[in-house]
Amino acid sequence: MSETATTDYLDCLLKSWSTKSNQPLSWLNQLRASAIDYVGTQRLPTKGDEEWRFTDISALARLSFQSAQSNTDLQAQDIKHLHLKEAKNSLVFVDGHYSAQLSTIIDSATLEIGNLSEFLLTHAAILESHFGQYAKFDNNVFAALNTAFLRDCALIIVPKNTAIAEPVHLLFIAAQSEVTSYPRCLIIGESGSSVTFVEEYVSLREAAYVTNSVTEISLSANAHARHIRIQRESTQAYHLANCAVSLVHGSNYQSVSISSGAQISRYNLDVQLIDEAAECTIDGLALISDNQLADTHTCIDHIKPNGTSRQQHKCIVNDKAHAVFNGKIIVRPHAQQTNSSQSSRNLLLSKTAQVDTKPQLEIFADDVKCAHGATVGQLDKEEIFYLESRGLSETAARSLLTYAFGAEIINRIPVSSLRQQLEQTVLNQTQDNKL
Repeated sequence: MSETATTDYLDCLLKSWSTKSNQPLSWLNQLRASAIDYVGTQRLPTKGDEEWRFTDISALARLSFQSAQSNTDLQAQDIKHLHLKEAKNSLVFVDGHYSAQLSTIIDSATLEIGNLSEFLLTHAAILESHFGQYAKFDNNVFAALNTAFLRDCALIIVPKNTAIAEPVHLLFIAAQSEVTSYPRCLIIGESGSSVTFVEEYVSLREAAYVTNSVTEISLSANAHARHIRIQRESTQAYHLANCAVSLVHGSNYQSVSISSGAQISRYNLDVQLIDEAAECTIDGLALISDNQLADTHTCIDHIKPNGTSRQQHKCIVNDKAHAVFNGKIIVRPHAQQTNSSQSSRNLLLSKTAQVDTKPQLEIFADDVKCAHGATVGQLDKEEIFYLESRGLSETAARSLLTYAFGAEIINRIPVSSLRQQLEQTVLNQTQDNKL
């Protein structure tokens, strides 16, 4: 991809932004302006950049997709199948725009939940202190573009010592073709709080479009959050996502990320354990076929002592698909007594499937317990033979083993209806011999 092509693409986006941004320079517009200034000095990453050397996004430079406009055509019946029965509270965004008529908010007395325009009226000071503070855009052109084009946001504030029993559903629906949407989420867990939320990206039809999302999560002392992230967009789409998490003393973050959609997807997850005794558990699964490319980059940064992190990432790759995993764990000089482990396990279902995996440990402290490992392989022939000896066909044996490989991650999703949906998706794909 030539530098001229990437510059033209960004210039096209900048022109679109400048025609719509004539509001006074509030703190939010100042943030947008800073982001657009940064974009103006950048280019799209190429395979020549170390962090992108396995992921070719040159096709983006040939697109001229403008920002998605609000779409009010959808009715509740159109998306009934996408709702989670356990979720009393749901925020629905269509092509990045909040839809009040499709959303459901029941717990407003115990949970502060809504979109950007509402919170700017009632929680402006809180937003200003958190917005853009975790997902930095000074070295990330896609986070900068999301900030520059920011028009709406899913917002959750869990009050102090409040435990929300039911999951909160943040549903982002792609309904239009040849547009770019910029979803945004901000989740704030005050001290002693607990919440489970599902961040889900879906498409109503097969179409080409771009989703560029940013999620920021801040957990105060002893707060707990379970974050379930599902990406099952159109296989013609481009999905570029950044998530940044800040953990302070005694807080606990648990994440399960499932990626099965998009022609090209890239998910950056950065978790900072900025205080003592913080904990995180990160699980991920990429399930891809045909010519899909799924890239996951994570960084778990231990800054203070007594932190704990666990990570397991799996990929199931078939046909000519290509999965990428780069997982970095940093242990800073003052982060003594850190306990961290990382595992990357990958299953190739065809001779043309490809996985590039790179687990990394950067340790600058001497009193730590850290380990990592990676495997890439095919289904075990002895296990297939064993199942065949018990009466299964070879196809059934392969499907069962493939399902079991992915189910280890899916079973960690605490929302039963969503877990069952995903299990059925894997079963259908294996039984149809798509994987």
